[in-house]
Amino acid sequence: MQSVRVAILADTHGFLDPRIAEVVAGCDHAVHAGDIGGRAVVQSLRPRGRVLLVAGNNDTPRHWPTADQDLLEALPEKASLALPGGLLVVEHGHRVGPARRRHERLRARYADARAVVCGHSHRLVCDTGTAPWVLNPGAAGRTRTFGGPSCIVLDAGRRNWHCETLRYSLSEDPGRNTNNGTE
Repeated sequence: MQSVRVAILADTHGFLDPRIAEVVAGCDHAVHAGDIGGRAVVQSLRPRGRVLLVAGNNDTPRHWPTADQDLLEALPEKASLALPGGLLVVEHGHRVGPARRRHERLRARYADARAVVCGHSHRLVCDTGTAPWVLNPGAAGRTRTFGGPSCIVLDAGRRNWHCETLRYSLSEDPGRNTNNGTE
């Protein structure tokens, strides 16, 4: 493969914004960095290829529907995806420690990766100034979106990788919860 498009999202907490579901449908793969919230979110992810999921701190039996417990139990803490030009590693990020040094710790933990995807903070960040990159797609649902649901689209080629950040307006969906709490 010359180039691959990967939709990167996290922190849906049981609801995937339909605009982000449309983005996923136009990608080769989808990566969800945890706090999924249930099977309905996973079933809404329809890329052309693979869906990669990891568990977040809220992916627990009390936060998921009873009927979805089999899927919850199968979620790994971390995962990786080999892409043209390098390895994409995914973990939720809550096990790495406080936000202040999270990127530094992720880079040390996954030094062989081209990019590390994490969620947890609900804050959209593409930290591409140092290798490996640290990508946080923000929240793709309704919970603590900090300005609107968001995701990242990664175009991964053998030589070059490029990130596009997407954030959708809260005003287009007046029923959206805009709670702006902390991690």
